[in-house]
Amino acid sequence: MPGDRPDRYAKAVASGADCACIDLEVAVARSAKTEARAHALTFVREGERGEAALALRVNAVGSDEGRADLAALAEVDRAPDALVLPKVGSAEDVQTAREALASRHPGTVLVPLVETAEGLLHAVEIARAQGVAAVLFGGLDLSADLGAALTWDALLYARSRVVHATALAGVAAIDGPFPDIHDLVGLGRESSRARALGFTAKAAIHPGQIPSIHDAMVPTEAELSWAHRVLAAADQADGGVSVVNGRMVDAPVVRAAQRTLARAGSPQPRSTSA
Repeated sequence: MPGDRPDRYAKAVASGADCACIDLEVAVARSAKTEARAHALTFVREGERGEAALALRVNAVGSDEGRADLAALAEVDRAPDALVLPKVGSAEDVQTAREALASRHPGTVLVPLVETAEGLLHAVEIARAQGVAAVLFGGLDLSADLGAALTWDALLYARSRVVHATALAGVAAIDGPFPDIHDLVGLGRESSRARALGFTAKAAIHPGQIPSIHDAMVPTEAELSWAHRVLAAADQADGGVSVVNGRMVDAPVVRAAQRTLARAGSPQPRSTSA
């Protein structure tokens, strides 16, 4: 939600998303930056968060507004659960944000946005930077930076590179938002493709998008049943190869089953929409 619309904060937190994000960057006009920052930090300190995590998207860390965001955040006594960092071009940008919060909020996790050609080039180092818990793919800005169409096929390589980087780093991959808030069919299709590619969550820009994202991202009952059978068979095999539904179960299949259960919330919390 836009940082200069505090009337939307509580609604976003209660929207059913796994994480609600206050945006101080692209959603806020330059003339409203100071006001938005004050509203956002008031909510960070005092707002009721409910079950959703609360993230704050600051301005680019190398900009004057970004430095002001980080300086103000370092002065409050309560931090957001996550800090979203736009226009990240290198691991040094992540380190700058981490150092700014180190004295007061060392536990705040960082979510860099890979949305530039430079960021895509350094995706692995960004994902591996200390404090990073997830990487958010920014297709809108990246398509403009690359001169590419904002389509699945045109950005498939970029998405794949982000998934590869997060897999190497052992952090989550969040797909970027689907821009047409009225096309829920297209949203569901893109969300399913993102999940198949390896993304574990997808950003939403409207509460009406959340059910479609959850439907696509959360494993079905059939998938959960398969995962449980695979793990049970692997346990009985005691490290050997077993068979489930006529298919061989070896270590890679077991890892896939574990990821399916983790996505559903067992043994790890579900990560589906942001």
